[in-house]
Amino acid sequence: MELASLTIDERVKNVRARVDAVAVASGRPPVTILGVTKMQPQDVVRSAIDAGLTDIGENYLQEAREKLSGLPPVRTHFIGHLQTNKAKAIAALFDVVQSVDRLDAGLALAKAARSSGKPLAVLVQVNISPSERFGVDPADAPALAAQLRDAGLLVDGVMAIGPITDDARETDAAFARAAIVFAAVGGTTLSLGMSGDWERAIAHGSTMIRLGTAIFGPRPARERIPA
Repeated sequence: MELASLTIDERVKNVRARVDAVAVASGRPPVTILGVTKMQPQDVVRSAIDAGLTDIGENYLQEAREKLSGLPPVRTHFIGHLQTNKAKAIAALFDVVQSVDRLDAGLALAKAARSSGKPLAVLVQVNISPSERFGVDPADAPALAAQLRDAGLLVDGVMAIGPITDDARETDAAFARAAIVFAAVGGTTLSLGMSGDWERAIAHGSTMIRLGTAIFGPRPARERIPA
């Protein structure tokens, strides 16, 4: 059945069933679905939450401020590039920051979390793709994680973005690198896999996949939103 013909409730339940089936076939425990709600209207996001989505991710601070207010309780994740000058606001708004790839940004988050008294979990973003601009080198990720923990942050694992390629071997190699780094960093979350490659990500041990178009379809056209 075409995605466009399904309701949001049907899409969420359909994706959940497919993810569960792939996890079982791969011998993996249940995988968290993070709904990427960038540029999706609040009413659409609310429908997805009502259908059972428990985690949502936003890329832009300004958009998230407007959208998250009034939504049912969910775990919120910042998945965009982390700018140090916005760390205080991001720490206040989100439960998890998945995109920490520099010590200065992490220290800014730690300071904000201490000031607010709010627990903040973070993931170390690792660069496993030649087409990706952001992320720490895999070899440097364990040291960065240790520094972030020393600063008081709860480092709960690793996030990575797969390569843009149709070569399954290249994707597998990149995902294998992410899994090795995750084992070295520690934590409970390997955020790996998006709408086009999530099945391979689960096979490599992903515990959380980030799905946008697989749930919501193409993003609505909209003017550029500031970060």
